[in-house]
Amino acid sequence: MLSNNNSKFIKSLQLKKHRTEHSCFFVEGRINVLEVLQSSYKVKTVLVTNEFYKEVKEFINAETELIEVKEADLEKIGTYTTNNFGLAVVYMSESKTYFDENSWSLAFDDINDPGNLGTIVRTADWFGIKNIYCSKESVDFYNPKVINSTKGSFTRVSVHYLDLEVFLKDKKIVSAEMKGTNVFDYTWSKGGVLLMGNESHGVRNSLSKICKDKITIPRTGGAESLNVAVATAIFLSDMVSKYSKLK
Repeated sequence: MLSNNNSKFIKSLQLKKHRTEHSCFFVEGRINVLEVLQSSYKVKTVLVTNEFYKEVKEFINAETELIEVKEADLEKIGTYTTNNFGLAVVYMSESKTYFDENSWSLAFDDINDPGNLGTIVRTADWFGIKNIYCSKESVDFYNPKVINSTKGSFTRVSVHYLDLEVFLKDKKIVSAEMKGTNVFDYTWSKGGVLLMGNESHGVRNSLSKICKDKITIPRTGGAESLNVAVATAIFLSDMVSKYSKLK
């Protein structure tokens, strides 16, 4: 049975202040729950419906609490309109900033939309990107909307929050901007950081000034701008199309 205290605790994790306080977040749905159970994340509690109880039980260790619930319980405490599978409460991983100058990483200047960040994490996973660096003002990685949008890719991509101006000042940076070299004519180096800007304002001037290389996606239609997640996918696709794999 799901207790009232457990219900209140899980529901509270929809807010960042409670996620920070308890160092926990939750994931929902079949893909995310199964992915996190088979990852390096430590799982606190798993709620699962009777239909999928046996499927989940094989991945449960002695440190994880397994509770059978009704579909209606999941819909009351989670963010999904319908969820017939389950939900997992997960401990946040330790934040350790890692950088490999011989591979490509992504950086985002004040990304605000959780759906965009989640889609970007999923796209990064597709193209083999392991690390994403975000300004401190960016949307929280553990926001349920971000996690849900990753479709399990949050288990393979690390997102770091830091002062971008300090972090990027001594690195090879390629900045995505409206006025830059046509990306399809650009020669990618063996590694570096692709810097993407805010959804509305692009890359801030102070960051743009430290970027020697600026690239753009040529516009042939009438749209004012591209969605940041879509633009990121185009840049990464061009990058890997010019190399057999990311190094």
